[in-house]
Amino acid sequence: MADYKKGGDKPRGKAGARPPIQRHKNPYGARPNAERSNTPRPAYDKKPTPKQELAEPANDYDEDDGLPGGIEGRNAVIEALRAGVPLDKVYILKGEDAPSLKMIASKARAAGAVVVDADRRKLDAMSRTHAHQGVIATTPAAEYVEISDILAIAREKGEEPLIIVCDEISDPHNLGAIIRTAEASGAHGVIIPKRRSAGLTAIVAKTSAGAAFHVPTARVANLNAALEELKREGVWIYGAAAEGEKTMWETDLAGSAAIVIGSEGEGLSRLVKENCDFIVSIPMVGKMSSLNASVSAAVLMYEVVRQRKK
Repeated sequence: MADYKKGGDKPRGKAGARPPIQRHKNPYGARPNAERSNTPRPAYDKKPTPKQELAEPANDYDEDDGLPGGIEGRNAVIEALRAGVPLDKVYILKGEDAPSLKMIASKARAAGAVVVDADRRKLDAMSRTHAHQGVIATTPAAEYVEISDILAIAREKGEEPLIIVCDEISDPHNLGAIIRTAEASGAHGVIIPKRRSAGLTAIVAKTSAGAAFHVPTARVANLNAALEELKREGVWIYGAAAEGEKTMWETDLAGSAAIVIGSEGEGLSRLVKENCDFIVSIPMVGKMSSLNASVSAAVLMYEVVRQRKK
């Protein structure tokens, strides 16, 4: 204990001893004891939990991207092209001018693949390896064929060709449903365009319940040129549209037929519509003016079946 001198106010202790702390009263009075509010703190005032901080950004890739068959990385895609692996789409980082990526784009186009510019966020969302190096290629769930192959199948069976032509059907679920009905109704094949259309991805294969592996599908660069080829082979082209001159019941569909189904939102494109021999409508007796693309295709396909069974 430190000793105090008489009349003094400082301690006298051992050298270096710390003097007691002098505390002064608050000249403004004691701080009032405010009650703690039970109001919850606003959400923006809360610190995110570690799980929230590490959460991955939402995937914004299209369902048509066909991820199960993805090939990632420059060397892997180059070797796939050299080996002749069929590629559906090749996604390349937008704005990247690396010579290797330019070479991949050139070879992919030459091989018939669709080359798509994609931003880094899209590629990161698609990537499974997280090392895509600015390029991801997707492979089709089934191999594409030529239009001549579809016509040859009809000839081998001794049947009039029944071909379903999809004009920019971008929803893979609709395309899968169309292919499933095509297989069930005995159609000989399906034709789709390379651009602005779903391809034979894993989503399409699944939606088709596996029918995509049994229905020959041709993918063409120009749909109007494909229709002209069918005409030269004696196939009549029937476009499905609400403003058709005749209903399907009034139209002879028993011969060689290609049924053209338009996109979900726009219907038949102008040039394709002009290239059709006939425009056929499906009778609508309710308040709705149109059907889903895959439903329209199914109704017309089975009208063909009905007429051919007569």
